[in-house]
Amino acid sequence: MDTKVKHIAFIGLGNMGAPMAVNLLKHGYIVSVVDLNAAAVAALVEAGARDGGSAQEAAAAADVVLTMLPAGEHVKSVYLGAEGRQGVLAVLPKGAFAIDCSTIAAEDARLVAAEAAKRGIAFADAPVSGGIAGAAAGTLSFMVGAEREHFERILPLLQAMGKNIFHAGGHGAGQVAKICNNMLLGVLMTGTAEAVALGVQNGLDPAVLSDIMAKSSGGNWVLNGYNPYPGVMPNAPAGRAYRNGFMSKLMLKDLRLAEELALHTQQDTPMGGQARLLYERFAAEEGNGDLDFSAVLGLYLPQVLPE
Repeated sequence: MDTKVKHIAFIGLGNMGAPMAVNLLKHGYIVSVVDLNAAAVAALVEAGARDGGSAQEAAAAADVVLTMLPAGEHVKSVYLGAEGRQGVLAVLPKGAFAIDCSTIAAEDARLVAAEAAKRGIAFADAPVSGGIAGAAAGTLSFMVGAEREHFERILPLLQAMGKNIFHAGGHGAGQVAKICNNMLLGVLMTGTAEAVALGVQNGLDPAVLSDIMAKSSGGNWVLNGYNPYPGVMPNAPAGRAYRNGFMSKLMLKDLRLAEELALHTQQDTPMGGQARLLYERFAAEEGNGDLDFSAVLGLYLPQVLPE
């Protein structure tokens, strides 16, 4: 535990945020939690956290605010305020630290960082990779955009939740790294789903085919631990009706962020664009957006999707 940081206000207790907060508790931090879902707050209080009340109340008493939120609009609302309500930057003590672990546009991260700096508050964008299992196990990868000295200050805190901590560069760099990573992940998942479906439709056992590809030149992260076909990997979301995973609508959000980033720099990303189109098509069906992103296999094999 970093002895200079004792009290953390943790805002956002979704599938990723809740286990991250639990790991901070395990490492001896005082954690005040805030979420719109009262049940999520109650579960963390039972695990040893404090009910932070509102985001502003929790931040006013904290050394660090850490956020894990769905999108840039939520991050800007929490930090900068909205609809006549103060953001947490207005109440954080000078010298405090703000860490956003959400996946948002790099420009949104830079905007919050600039506003934080005006108030004497250090800011880091620190999106994560590793999924719900990594969040629970404390083995997440963090991609951090911050000044070097600030990165060094928050490193012990991030190590309480993750295994691989990367300093990607200045403000916004963490978000750029995460967007590039998730664009590739979307490409890998759609390509793997397409290959598995082709084999199944031609009579192959999906487990046998997956094993062959995993040990051959088609091997990738999806085949190694996140197979999209139900039953091949019981611990993967496909083995639990594609529930409690990284939702398809969030993958679509990240692929759209990648497209925006590409347009900003006039970079051609045809495979990322194709993955986005496939997730748009998949998420257009009611309920599909809430399924894990591996459920995109349903575009090719509709029978695998839950009824």
